[in-house]
Amino acid sequence: MLINCLAVGIGGAIGSISRYLFGLIPIQTSSGFPLSTLGINITGAFCVGLIVGVASKNTGFSPHLLLLLKVGLCGGFTTFSAFSIETVELMQNGKLAIAVLYVVVSVALCIFATAGAHVIINETF
Repeated sequence: MLINCLAVGIGGAIGSISRYLFGLIPIQTSSGFPLSTLGINITGAFCVGLIVGVASKNTGFSPHLLLLLKVGLCGGFTTFSAFSIETVELMQNGKLAIAVLYVVVSVALCIFATAGAHVIINETF
């Protein structure tokens, strides 16, 4: 249990720091559409798809490494809380159409990224 917690914590620290640094990239739109958070979520969705795909193909994949990468790294990197607050702020600022577009695009592209990663793993290995 302690090793699992350490694995998640180490991965989470790396993921959170990576998310912070990625978020510093100055990507702005005049509409207020949160491109940076969208990019982070798509990247995280793709990475978790790759990680799960590789782990499912490799029976010797360490369960501790899987926790570090999937729960820790990807969990710390992706930004559902940022996604949620940005959506609420868009709605509060009267940008309902942009908020709805952001939700639809975020969910669709993140699912597509995860599925695409599974396709890559299944084609490669």
